[in-house]
Parts: sequence; structure tokens; C-alpha cells
Amino acid sequence: MKIDTYRITDGDSFSIRKFPTKDDGGLERYGEADLALEKNIEELARLQDMLYAHNQYGILLVLQAMDAAGKDGAIKHVMRGLNPQGVQVKPFKVPSAEETDHDYLWRCQPHLPARGNIAIFNRSYYEDVLVVKVHQLLEEQNLPDQLISPKVWKERYRQLRDYERYLTENGIVVVKIFLHVSKKKQEKRLLERIDNPDKNWKFSGGDVHERKYWEQYMDAYEEMIRGTATKDAPWHIVPADRKWFSRLLVSEILVKTLKNLPLAYPELDPETKSSLAEYRQMLVDEPSDRS
Repeated sequence: MKIDTYRITDGDSFSIRKFPTKDDGGLERYGEADLALEKNIEELARLQDMLYAHNQYGILLVLQAMDAAGKDGAIKHVMRGLNPQGVQVKPFKVPSAEETDHDYLWRCQPHLPARGNIAIFNRSYYEDVLVVKVHQLLEEQNLPDQLISPKVWKERYRQLRDYERYLTENGIVVVKIFLHVSKKKQEKRLLERIDNPDKNWKFSGGDVHERKYWEQYMDAYEEMIRGTATKDAPWHIVPADRKWFSRLLVSEILVKTLKNLPLAYPELDPETKSSLAEYRQMLVDEPSDRS
């Protein structure tokens, strides 16, 4: 599958309303797409094992989306074959009082991936140019008055580009995915959460409230992607109306990201390698347990 169609490395001409929310990549769901997803899940497990052993790179997967776009499902289905020891998932919700007493990147810093690990941010520091922007919450972030101005958003886009450049230059590969769902499909999924008792727990009245700001959110996402898409930390716009396709595409993006890294299992030094035969013989020569 070609993922270049969905990758934005320079957002100057990006238009979110022109980008499709419904796509199938020319694939059939049952058969071809399902097999491709399973193959990618197996490949991710192999590459994760190598990433962990190599212990030089960390992977930061940033998932942003409107409610009910499928973030949780993507994490559950695409990552199901990974070794939990090397994966951490961090959801970012409404900031606490302690968090708003710090700069907006502070709460994310402790959850960055260690070398050899994959960290998944379910929402992220990008909430501070989305929710904060749409609902005009800057004053709740305890900023000095002189820093609250219309230019603050361009400044934050620059800060985020600089931050992700810093991460990249320190061996953390930033993979940013926006799950692009339509308003109509979101409505259908929210109704399912209401009508299906087994999904009632997933429903939040706040999700319905946020729909009133749909156009403002689309503007905010568009400006965010335009301001923060770079060659080193591109945005991937994943059509999310078909969950099966969005999950396949997310898996494809991760596989290709890992394959592009110079990963390898560590080579033993000659002295240690030469001692393996000796240790092997010691194990073979151990008295057998006859009990």
C-alpha cells in the first residue's frame, strides 16, 4: 500500500475539507485487507523485537482525532501483537491543576519512549492548539497576560516544530496520525454507543456538546497540520470512516517507519562470541536429572 498519498510533510497547501474521510485504498475488506493487516501485525512484532534489542531509537506514536474516530480501536487492534514490555499507552485528558501550573509540554515529557520502546499518545500536546484554541482556554493556563495574543498560535506551532525536531535529533521517531472522520459517521457511532447497552459506558455527553464546534475544530486541525507538518515529523491523514481501512493504514505506516530505521540485533564482541561454544559445552555436560 502506498502511504505517500496520506503523508503531509509541508502543510502550506493542506485543506482538511478536501481530504477524504472515506477510502478503501482499492482493497476489499474481507480477504485482501484482513490478510494484509494480520501480516503487518506479525511484522510489527518482529520489528518491535529488533527495536527493543537495538536499544537506540524510541517511537512516539501521536494519535489525534475527533471523538469516536477510532483511536482506541486502532490501539487495540493494530498493537495487539506487540510485547507489552516495550509499549506504553498514555491518554491525555483535561489537564489537572498541577499540570496547568507548568508549561503545556511538561505533562507529556515523562511519558516519552525510552530507547527501544514505543510510546502511544492518545491525544497529546496538540490538544493545546486544538481544544485550548477552540474554547479559548489560554487564560486557564496561567500564562502571563502579555503572552496571550493572536500570535500565540503561530508561536506554538513553531514551538512544536522545534520540540519534535529536538526529539528526532535525540533518537525519538515521531509518528503523527490524524484519524479523519466525517461528522455523519461520528453521529452514527455516537448513536451506537447510546443504543447498544454494551457500549453505553463509552458514551459521553461531552462528545455531543463538542459537535457544536465541528467547523471550528476542522479549522483548528487544518491550521495545526499546516503549521506543524515537517519532513522529519510529518502528519499522516488517515481516512477513518471505514475502521478496517484506517487500522490497516495505521499498521502500514508503523511498519514502514520501523523498516526505514537501521535496526539490527546487537553483535557480540569477539571474546564473548568465542565463549559461547564453551558455555554450550558446559550445559551439554551437566549431569542429567534422573529423578
